Amino acid sequence: MASQVDPKTIRLTELATCAGCAAKLKAETLADLLQPIQGIFDPADSPDLLVGLSSPDDAAVWRLDEDRALVVTTDFFTPVVDDPYDFGAIAAANALSDVFAMGGTPFLALNIAALPKDLPTEIGTAIFRGGADKAKEAGAVVAGGHTIQDDEPKYGLIALGFVDPRQAISKQGAQPGDRLFLTKPLGFGVTNTAVKQQKASAEDEAEVVEWMTRLNKTASELARRFELRGGTDVTGFGLLGHAWEMGKGAGVGIRIDYEQVPFTSAAKQFGEAGTFPGGSIDNAKYYGPHVRFADGFERWERTLLFDAQTSGGLLLAVPAQAADEFQSAAEEAGQPLWEVGEVVAGQGIDVLR
Repeated sequence: MASQVDPKTIRLTELATCAGCAAKLKAETLADLLQPIQGIFDPADSPDLLVGLSSPDDAAVWRLDEDRALVVTTDFFTPVVDDPYDFGAIAAANALSDVFAMGGTPFLALNIAALPKDLPTEIGTAIFRGGADKAKEAGAVVAGGHTIQDDEPKYGLIALGFVDPRQAISKQGAQPGDRLFLTKPLGFGVTNTAVKQQKASAEDEAEVVEWMTRLNKTASELARRFELRGGTDVTGFGLLGHAWEMGKGAGVGIRIDYEQVPFTSAAKQFGEAGTFPGGSIDNAKYYGPHVRFADGFERWERTLLFDAQTSGGLLLAVPAQAADEFQSAAEEAGQPLWEVGEVVAGQGIDVLR
């Protein structure tokens, strides 16, 4: 349900300095910023903190008791689309995805927003309504939040969920021999940038909006059903950035088959034309040294695998013996699924074709 506000009256993406790349910090910058505070908190002082700065993942996990742990995350960004309702829904789906990526079930959320003081009230209302509808679809309640004035609009959620600590999914859980599955195609960043540059069709835009507003709820439920332990969601650092984090966390190597990777309809067209957001270029520079490409890849093809995604899918490591049954269950549940590679012994990423 898109907004009734005509986005042509105010283009939200023109108010954002980093539209199309979700304004996410470079991985290198983020690591530098967090390093000084890691020494302040000794993990031994917080034995119930199962996932935190010492083992960075998609969300923090705090053990409440033997059967329950609290999953806590937050995410917000500048507009990637002009329709305010869609922007709110995408931002909410993106934040909730971190809970789903950990195998959690969301139950509570708080709004985080920064809105220009002269932004029409109906646009802000539409953003909040989009986020609330998506949170309700996920099974969570929006119970409040905090809003400030800013020249650049931003919106997102603090999201909380529950997970059985024995069944949590993490970047540390992949094992050699696991087969890798992706639950959404790539190409959101490059297509959103083409939309902003008015090089994309309405159909191209509608396709990525549909994917970005799709929750990772069903994929997460399947992962819990099959007791998967290795996984992450693919967002601002692109497929290869997040795959490398998963491989590093688990102490394994990753092998990706380029020909099996799904892309949105016009992603390769826009990639070849070079309409990448800045975040995709940054990802290629930072994570590139950890990736070994087979001969014959064009630069734009390599960059597509680093394309910064907003509200992307889950990358799941499935034990080989369960992979066929997992695929059948996904088909029955109406969950899109693509096998894109495998987990191997070693380190780094190899991309084949």
